[in-house]
Amino acid sequence: MSQSAQQEFAFNKEDFERVRRTLYQKAGINLTETKDSLVYSRLARRLRALSLNSFDDYLTYLKRTPEEDENFINALTTNLTSFFREAHHFDALANYLRTHPGQRTIWCSASSTGEEPYSIAMTVAEVFDSFDNPVSIIASDIDSQVLAKASAGIYNSEATTKLTPHQCKKFLHKGKGSQKGKVRVVPELRKNVSFRRINLMDVTWPIRGPIDVIFCRNVMIYFDKPTQLNILKRMVALLPDDGLYIAGHSENFNKDSQIVTPVGKTIYKPVREGRRYG
Repeated sequence: MSQSAQQEFAFNKEDFERVRRTLYQKAGINLTETKDSLVYSRLARRLRALSLNSFDDYLTYLKRTPEEDENFINALTTNLTSFFREAHHFDALANYLRTHPGQRTIWCSASSTGEEPYSIAMTVAEVFDSFDNPVSIIASDIDSQVLAKASAGIYNSEATTKLTPHQCKKFLHKGKGSQKGKVRVVPELRKNVSFRRINLMDVTWPIRGPIDVIFCRNVMIYFDKPTQLNILKRMVALLPDDGLYIAGHSENFNKDSQIVTPVGKTIYKPVREGRRYG
């Protein structure tokens, strides 16, 4: 890695490796060796905000300032999502709720900017034909900034392309005036989702089982295999015997038959051994 003449801040290979190690320690995320440009562009904003002159200065500041951890992690996490992404998962959820009536709890463990948990909430409302239903939805993310956006529930109109006209009418308000071109999730649906910050790498989570359905989609790909299996075991321990663990399209646990067994496309149920409902 050579420092460009146009580069605003001193940044070398050793700095990049320190960032990689630090992110892994704090969030369990493995950055590939090709992400040096991403690291520079994302963290340069923090250097400017803090009036620091180099990445060495920033990393020293990070080490001495625990409250900077959140900004560091927020800057380096990627949030790509949409409403009803991987639609078959929501069909499976609807079927599960129809065959498992009564009080249920769903955990969306990588909620990003909110499209996924609101898609879950829409599915629940459609199954019960009511916003007032017996399903609790917990939505969490490591990034406090995307959680703030998720809680607000405001999106550009282009984000609604996968919703039917009926869903748009029932679940979204169109913006007017200065908000034209945007939509906001209706308050009746927003109140059905509880947002909270959870780092999956933390020793304990502020969440208790049983959790009937866990969505953990497209986040495990950022962890190494031992970390994946540790998180998977902890999540599965929260599920009842007939609960569902829903993974992302790039994640495959078919070979981890001591923990889960597949019951659909990237959908799994627990294989019981050891404790549950941690």
